[in-house]
Amino acid sequence: MEQFINWGILDLVDIVCVALMLYYLYRVMRTSRALNIFIGIMIFVLVWIVVSQILGMRVMGSILDKMVSVGLIAIVVIFQSEIRRFFYNIGASQSGLKRFFSRSQTQIDNEKKEMIMAVVMACMSMSRQKVGALIVFERSVHLEDAVTSGEKIDAVVNQRLIENIFFKNSPLHDGAMVISEGRIEAASCILPVSHNTNIPKNYGLRHRSGLGITEGTDALAIIVSEETGGIAIALDGAFHERLTAEALESLLDKELK
Repeated sequence: MEQFINWGILDLVDIVCVALMLYYLYRVMRTSRALNIFIGIMIFVLVWIVVSQILGMRVMGSILDKMVSVGLIAIVVIFQSEIRRFFYNIGASQSGLKRFFSRSQTQIDNEKKEMIMAVVMACMSMSRQKVGALIVFERSVHLEDAVTSGEKIDAVVNQRLIENIFFKNSPLHDGAMVISEGRIEAASCILPVSHNTNIPKNYGLRHRSGLGITEGTDALAIIVSEETGGIAIALDGAFHERLTAEALESLLDKELK
């Protein structure tokens, strides 16, 4: 009886571990264009298990076994960048945990508040001068495609730095700035453009790009209009428009963890 209980617990732990691994892999894959391939492989694996283990079809199972053994090499080739990112995220998570536990909650809250205030002050200043800007906050979904399309910066979020990047004569003012984990990760980034037909006609490429990145990810984008100086936030495929400094600060504080 005891052995049965032990095996039952081990089986449960085994299932939970496999589920967590698949979920983590899904999170990694959904940030890349290989997600559909990953889903197709998972479906193939399920068919292979049913045919070989459950139905016991020897001939079909043998064919699928050969395909799986050859397919492992193909998977490494197809997902080489995702595999590299998978192991990088594991290492980054360990470093992140160390940094998290080395700081108090008060320090974390203060750093978040300082970052938000720097962004708000920069946006208000650019709004008064009618300087166009597009600032994207990375949340749970990695924005690797956007970051790699721009210029790597990796700097502390600072009001003057933000304004200098979006200054009209700056070589980095075109495109988006990406902020990740409280730091400016890159600038002059290219974002996907939304094809939503309900976007107002007076909105240009900057607004369409800000909305586009939020349609495919959980990112948050701040858009400062060059024509009107108006400030808007794109979130979950929708605009929050005509934001005051207080409304912008409140929304950022609510949405950024």
